[in-house]
Amino acid sequence: MRKIILTLFLFAFHTLTFSQEKKNNISIEFKNADLKTAIESLEKTSGYKFYFDENWIKSNTFLINKTYTDTSLEEVLAGVFENTNLNYFITDKKIILTKNSIIHSTLPDNYFEPVIATSAVIAANKTVTKPLFHQQLDTKKRNTTVNGIVYIGKEKKGEELKSFTLSGIIKNEKNKKPLSNVTIKVRDKEISTTTNEQGFYKIELPFGLNYIQIESINHRKDTQPVMIYDNGSLDVSLHESINELDEVVINKNANRNVKTAVAGVSTIDVEGIKNVPLVLGERDIFRVATTLPGIKTTGEGSAGFNVRGGKDDQNLILLDNAVLYNTSHFLGFFSAVNPYTTSKVDIYKGSIPSRFGGRLSSVFDITTKNGNPEKFTGEAGLGAVTSNLSISTPVIKNKSSLIVGIRGTYSEWILKKLEDESLKNSQANFFDAIVKYNHKITANNTIESTLYYSKDRFSISSDSVYKYSNALVSLKWNHSFNAKSKADLIFTNSEYKFNIDYNNGGINSFDYGYKLNESQLILNGNYNLNKKHAFNYGISSKLYNVDPGYLNPKKPDEATLIPVNIDDEKAIESAVYFSDNFNVTEKLLITLGLRYSRYSALGPATERIYQSNSPINDDTVIGTQDYKKNEVIKTYGGFEPRIAARYLITDDFSVKASYDKTYQYIHLLTSNTTQSPTDAWKLSDTHIAPQNAQQFSLGFYKNLDDDKLELSLEGYYKKSDNLLDYKVGAELLLNKNPETQLLQGEGKAYGVELLLKKNAGKLNGWLGYTYARTFIKSDSQFIDEKVNNGHYYPTNFDKPHEVSAVLNYKFTKRYSLSTNFVYQSGRPITYPIGSYEYNGLKYTLYSDRNKFRIPDYYRLDVGFNIEGNHKIKKLSHSFWNISIYNVLGRNNPYSIFFVTTNGQIKAYKTSIFSVPIPTITYNIKF
Repeated sequence: MRKIILTLFLFAFHTLTFSQEKKNNISIEFKNADLKTAIESLEKTSGYKFYFDENWIKSNTFLINKTYTDTSLEEVLAGVFENTNLNYFITDKKIILTKNSIIHSTLPDNYFEPVIATSAVIAANKTVTKPLFHQQLDTKKRNTTVNGIVYIGKEKKGEELKSFTLSGIIKNEKNKKPLSNVTIKVRDKEISTTTNEQGFYKIELPFGLNYIQIESINHRKDTQPVMIYDNGSLDVSLHESINELDEVVINKNANRNVKTAVAGVSTIDVEGIKNVPLVLGERDIFRVATTLPGIKTTGEGSAGFNVRGGKDDQNLILLDNAVLYNTSHFLGFFSAVNPYTTSKVDIYKGSIPSRFGGRLSSVFDITTKNGNPEKFTGEAGLGAVTSNLSISTPVIKNKSSLIVGIRGTYSEWILKKLEDESLKNSQANFFDAIVKYNHKITANNTIESTLYYSKDRFSISSDSVYKYSNALVSLKWNHSFNAKSKADLIFTNSEYKFNIDYNNGGINSFDYGYKLNESQLILNGNYNLNKKHAFNYGISSKLYNVDPGYLNPKKPDEATLIPVNIDDEKAIESAVYFSDNFNVTEKLLITLGLRYSRYSALGPATERIYQSNSPINDDTVIGTQDYKKNEVIKTYGGFEPRIAARYLITDDFSVKASYDKTYQYIHLLTSNTTQSPTDAWKLSDTHIAPQNAQQFSLGFYKNLDDDKLELSLEGYYKKSDNLLDYKVGAELLLNKNPETQLLQGEGKAYGVELLLKKNAGKLNGWLGYTYARTFIKSDSQFIDEKVNNGHYYPTNFDKPHEVSAVLNYKFTKRYSLSTNFVYQSGRPITYPIGSYEYNGLKYTLYSDRNKFRIPDYYRLDVGFNIEGNHKIKKLSHSFWNISIYNVLGRNNPYSIFFVTTNGQIKAYKTSIFSVPIPTITYNIKF
């Protein structure tokens, strides 16, 4: 009945309108007139009376400067209201203004067909519920909210069949941080998108009323009516559905471990690692990573880490897309990445996406936080030997922001307090700083820039001062073409260098240094074709410049040292890649990836020519070959296929399999068991071929108790070629021809990884177990290039068994107890097993390489955490951590060395921390 009455009313209204007299043209001039003045002038000139709400006019403060001569009233009105959200309707010497919508004088053709309720009906019946989030509207688009419906733009005749773009930022209402992986979809329509890491979304909507559903795992789900008449933006702040109490330190996202096709990937929640007790109370994302199955270190306090049987140089460490070559401070005790400015860390150790290349074992994709674009915030921490400060501030409110992090140590102050005179004169300090700027240019364009620098300086009871530093810059431009397609243009530059300053006052004091610099340009694109196919594609090119080393005497006229300057190295590495995330069925998901990489070593250079079918040493050189600047010396390359598949047995149980092939064109030269800051990186050339590896993996993933418990079992097998090893007694320091000291052989690694993780509840954390073996084989027809008679032997980091348990128990919302337990098999070592005499001289006889093992390692750490009260409205929030590292006082061996005394060989053990180490750290957010 209501619909019939409304129809009769509109019919009569249309008849009355149709019969109105023809409007006359008018002439009028506006000079610095506000909207109200312009309307009053129009009433006097045209004789028409305006009807509107005074509040609509007050919100429009711009001035009008226009002149119209013999112009129709409709054209004048269109010009006056052009930059507003107001429409007009003319009838019987009356002009009725409306917000956003148009008053139609005719019924639509499909009026009597069943349709979704219009905004007028919704408003009349008052069926719109109050939204559970707060809208921050773009005033440039004149967005308004009426009865819970958000209006974007204003309605224009003839655009009913068009679609428009809605974009914006999704944030957390509590802390104003952008939210990634939030789903935005349109109810009853196959239209959806997700937010990126900056919380940005973009979606194409049809003209008219749309019901936007916003879904996030940790936030309230709700539906927002949006009436869209034009392109516009809508920023949304979501309310949390649960309290974030940092219960889970490692978070793979709910169901991500089951639903995705990628195996062997983990995400570290950097905010949560404050609950993990670590040495000297310092947060360290890499030390937390080593508590996960498949990631380990060679020893306590050592730099670098080994992933699934790979060497420490086979890990690609990316900080905002730029390569970070040295990951540690203070010889491995502290991470070189500031946890206070780090947003998250994605670790790929199984199936590596095709967009990543250049390393064999893993990718650590580290993302820096974006600054807060709305208000000034900060965080500070005070620890036993370090202090940390990060601040964030808007540059242009709601458009651009800046975050700055600075960290330093005051360890030298502690050394000065020691009684040992040699230690009093020692040096040991480091600092790092990072700056990130983020700017939203338009709804479709954002830019990011990151600057990072770190420096270490130490001299412990020595005449030598060791210095090493990292520096990198990253520039990124993100452009969204439409809701389905976007692309990133990225430029990065990374530099790593070290220096040894030896000065004992004598004539042989010297300065020794090394430098590596790389520049990279990446074009990366994503295209979501439909529900079944999502493409990732791109191209990248990287230029290496290496100064392999120099040694300059400080007193060249007096020194007996000969200056050394090794020729620079140069190379270019490029790649093109493509992948398809293919949803074959609801249960079967396949990720198909293909990468082709090409590497060229470039001149100028002088390369040795060795006699064929002979060992590579100084005695087999038959000539040299000179290459001009940028002339290609040697080219390598190959296809790197990547495939991963997931099959859902049930909604919370899946099986995954993957195959990866990877190439690595740069090598780390080290004769130490563990990575050292003074190790040098070497580019592939005529005599040193790139490393390559193939990895097969199979895993089972199960979620229990409504996803509160995650259980995974993964197995892998890796086969590698051209792995570097070293001849007995190899001399690598300032060697102009390192190929004479190197061996390249085959490698194999296999293992099983078990992880049980509890995500919620008073007791949370994870328990991991790894069984892993890693072997290498150096075989040759020449005796000096053969190790252990050409048989496989364990690598220096082969540790078959490893158990880790990180647990946190919350007594209340403010008080919790954390524990960290680690057990590892002892790593391999070569022992002297006897002695013999030859030509009257006595020599030590050693066992086969890595035949024995040092004692097993185990350690227990305990920490007590105290959080400030959880009042939302307070000046700052604080956090205390009181921890004891190695609470059992276990004297774990770091290494074993041998000394010959009076003809007898004696073994000695070195340890890093043989007693409990208590620390207190304080953290404050404001």
